[in-house]
Amino acid sequence: MGVFYLKKDRLHLRAPGNWMNDPNGFIYYKGKYHLFYQYFPYAPVWGTMHWGHAVSEDMIHWDHLGIALFPTKDYDQNGVFSGSAIEREGKLYLYYSAVKYLETDSENIHVAPGDHYETSQAVIVSEDGYHFDNWGDKKKIIPVSMDEEVANRAHTRDPKVWRDGGHYYMILGSTYGEQTGRVLFYRSKDALAWEYVSQCRSGQFGKILECPDLFAVDGGSVFIGSPMYVTEDGMEYRHQAMCALADYDAKSCGLKLKQEMRLIDYGMDLYAPQTNVDRDGRRVMIAWMRMPRAVETEGESPWRGMMCLPRVVEVRDGHIFFRVHPEVERYFDKKDIGESRGRSPEDGVKEDASKPEQETGNKSLTIPCRLRTVLEEGRELNIGGYRIWTEDDAVWADRSKVYAGIEGYRLTGSTPKLGGRYELEIFVDDNLIEIFVNGGQYVLSHVVYGIGGSVSERQR
Repeated sequence: MGVFYLKKDRLHLRAPGNWMNDPNGFIYYKGKYHLFYQYFPYAPVWGTMHWGHAVSEDMIHWDHLGIALFPTKDYDQNGVFSGSAIEREGKLYLYYSAVKYLETDSENIHVAPGDHYETSQAVIVSEDGYHFDNWGDKKKIIPVSMDEEVANRAHTRDPKVWRDGGHYYMILGSTYGEQTGRVLFYRSKDALAWEYVSQCRSGQFGKILECPDLFAVDGGSVFIGSPMYVTEDGMEYRHQAMCALADYDAKSCGLKLKQEMRLIDYGMDLYAPQTNVDRDGRRVMIAWMRMPRAVETEGESPWRGMMCLPRVVEVRDGHIFFRVHPEVERYFDKKDIGESRGRSPEDGVKEDASKPEQETGNKSLTIPCRLRTVLEEGRELNIGGYRIWTEDDAVWADRSKVYAGIEGYRLTGSTPKLGGRYELEIFVDDNLIEIFVNGGQYVLSHVVYGIGGSVSERQR
């Protein structure tokens, strides 16, 4: 299909109207960052999945290119689900999970009652990363599994592929008996013909594991994934993105977690992260920010779903850091802050409140902005109704004033204990606030609706 531009995004990639979820096929390819994403183009609700496509030179300014992948085959007729990308011999290989419903709802063809569907794995190859023949170039590479000891017929999905030495490897999320999450490993010499190698089951993978990712960074291995049904407290969301250091042996595809999995983001809105290597060799992560309702603006199509800022993954002293990517820092550093105030939103940087005003008055807030502060114990920062404070050696945030009318979702979040250090770098956009604590030691991000126009700091 031809390339066509829908819209441009800055800082955060947003659904170009209607619905967006998981990032897919994230890769730096031929001088551009390509990010595909789960996309339902007909309404701001989850439905039959397509792959939307966006490109960027810096992961900050994104051009939407329309729909790249869509259902055309018997085996993917009900959804082109999540997957990943590699470059091989100059071509772009996109791997995805192909879904076929075994039963449909007569009133809504976009859902499968009782999860009665089956999933296989497929690939499509593009010569240039921009054009995709959805009829001629798709190939099923791993069939539906009918052997529960190997994989679950329905819940085996989200292939992440990488090259190591002379082989390609694939990791898939799955479940055993729909009660214990597991990961599956496959290996290939040509990235097309795959053989099953091994699996790892763990109670830490929830009941079903989605979006697994495994990579080397700073001399060790990091595992990230999205275990389902791990926060059963009566609130949305029940599924969370988590991470842990791991021991991994490529020869046997043996995986063992070295520590308890922890949240990647303590706002608990972030899900389905995917990583790859940037142009400078850094391991960078982007993830979906879940939104309970669509954003509706007069004159624009309603949209629902966006991506977080790109985050560099590092390991220091046995702890996984997610620090904001240097491209984001460059974006906010490139303008003189004093000159930027009062300009139109299109001009970029608006505010860098290194020392918010104390007790008296407010500082004007023009979005998007970056705020830096050391928030001492017992003090509170109010960003247009969004509250951040330190208490019991942790950073807390409350979005109740900017999440009004939305019930059943968590309104507050907090980091683990911080050892007395509370350095904050906060990025504020219209519908997302991301708090990087102590250079990415922990991150707390919240989707918001209706941020106000000022920021102040006071004693609690």
